[in-house]
Amino acid sequence: MKKYFILLFFAAIAVTGCSSDYTILESIGNITLTADNSNKVIDDQIVFTVKDDEGVDITGESQIFIDGVAITGNTFTSAVVGSFTVTANYSGVQSLPLTITFGDGTEVNYVKRLLIEDYTGTWCGYCPRVAYAIEQLHLQTENFVPVAIHRPSSNVSSINYDPYNYDTSELEDILDIPGYPKGMLNRMTQWSFPEPNNIAQAVALTQGVNPNLGIALKPVIEGNTINLDVKVNFGRDFSNLKLVVYVLENGLLYLQHNYTDYYGGVDVIQNYQHNHVLRAVLTPLLGEAIATNQTTIYSTYTKTFSVSVPQNVVNTANLEFVAFIVDANGKAVNVRKAVNGDDQEFEIQ
Repeated sequence: MKKYFILLFFAAIAVTGCSSDYTILESIGNITLTADNSNKVIDDQIVFTVKDDEGVDITGESQIFIDGVAITGNTFTSAVVGSFTVTANYSGVQSLPLTITFGDGTEVNYVKRLLIEDYTGTWCGYCPRVAYAIEQLHLQTENFVPVAIHRPSSNVSSINYDPYNYDTSELEDILDIPGYPKGMLNRMTQWSFPEPNNIAQAVALTQGVNPNLGIALKPVIEGNTINLDVKVNFGRDFSNLKLVVYVLENGLLYLQHNYTDYYGGVDVIQNYQHNHVLRAVLTPLLGEAIATNQTTIYSTYTKTFSVSVPQNVVNTANLEFVAFIVDANGKAVNVRKAVNGDDQEFEIQ
């Protein structure tokens, strides 16, 4: 019996010794590699982070590779323009690859769209001319965004009464172009008369060098509330920019006077469908200034709106949203539209 207890004693010592000398490590399933920014200007620094499945930061214990070559630490910069593949390894577990890009801004361009602001009126017999020109432009390109700004009176007793009138006097005073209709291209250039004969003028403004800024919208209508995210991405440094955001409505049926030969030359056109009608401006009409420190290369400016559906809206299902950026001279640099439920990405070319 004594021999039996001695054997148990040594066995306990052996077990205790093993438990103090060895630690059982938990297995790592996956690791995630992220960068503080996947696009940077040359000579700027990108910082990487590695985390395990539970979100624990294991960057300090991980090895990071750039194009298969190990680097020291978790930062990287490049003096030349180019893209690089980044991976991380922790205890034999490798992350999915991540692509980073260094540039000088000249290579980042976005889809270019033309803004057309059509100053019109249901009472204006010559205004169908611009509407017809816009229809003809659709046959040539889709890279434009039309806005119908109805003028000039909300007084039902006026001969110029328009149920969709929206006061844009502040902007029209700057344009200093009397009378209606007037089609304005990128806000500051007048579409030459007669507009249907000058489609090429509008098409030309959709061509050429693409802008170095892009816009993405995400509108969500919940009940009587509009939630709208507007994001602007910059491919170079900008200054003195402003954001303008419109709420438009389609499918509004009302009469339209017509003194032109277009649309069969009929006056009055009954149940004419008015589209892209300006119903509200969510920013100042001339634009809301964006701080210069938010318009630097590769940065993204975000503006969020949460507003009630305008009381003048007939059908929320027919709403569309337009956002554009104007420069110091009031000229539209780029524009984009969206409808409820869109979740747009930047259209980098």
